Amino acid sequence: MPRPREHILSNLEALYREAHARAQAATDHAEMARLDFEFRRDQLYLEAVLDVRDLLRPPPPPPPETRNDDNKSVIEQISELRSLTRLPFGR
Repeated sequence: MPRPREHILSNLEALYREAHARAQAATDHAEMARLDFEFRRDQLYLEAVLDVRDLLRPPPPPPPETRNDDNKSVIEQISELRSLTRLPFGR
């Protein structure tokens, strides 16, 4: 079963937050700017890949069909009406 979209995106964010915190501790502004750009870019790429994954996933199976009068074919309905209109005595 594939991992949920939110789980994947939160893992990506956690990775970038760790790297950004290291760059911030070193007061490396160029590295922080690079990480900000790369995070947004990778997030867009990942969203696109996840959208494709969702589109390629087979549709869920339909729910089991429940049979009621609305689901009867026209032939079945006519047959029931004919049986109701038959006289109880011989043919």
